[in-house]
Amino acid sequence: MTRIDDRTAILLLSGGLDSATVGAMAGAEGYRLHALSFRYGQRHAVELEAAARIATHLGVAEHRMAEIDLKLFGGSALTDDIPVPKGRAATEMASGIPSTYVPARNTIFLAYALAYAEVLPARHIFLGVNAVDFSGYPDCRPDFIAAFETMANLATRVGREGPAPIEI
Repeated sequence: MTRIDDRTAILLLSGGLDSATVGAMAGAEGYRLHALSFRYGQRHAVELEAAARIATHLGVAEHRMAEIDLKLFGGSALTDDIPVPKGRAATEMASGIPSTYVPARNTIFLAYALAYAEVLPARHIFLGVNAVDFSGYPDCRPDFIAAFETMANLATRVGREGPAPIEI
């Protein structure tokens, strides 16, 4: 097995505030970041343009753009012809999963990041999920992230044979 540099990490970089912040924090802690962004059929490309600028600003080792088609399934205001809600009240956000939830998006993104981490190799994956204001997204919750991390360590060579577990 290839030796793992403990400071090499994957950064899931959407171009939004949360992923930019976690990227800046990881960079400040000395991680060598490999950014991964997705063109997944979202209606607006502004975040992808921002991701490229953020990757440059952070000085990532490389920035890859994966293309997947989540429009194929629809079911979200971000990938389908469903209106994006504006000005949701806190009570509404706490009452259910919003129409902007893209089914299994973070699960899919983390699976790609995990494959990338195995190839580099890297044992750290950073993503900008915010448990404080997850707004009903089930794949932004701490229990989901912990479960995915457990799965990652059961399902990969790096997790099974590496010198230390994969951390998300």
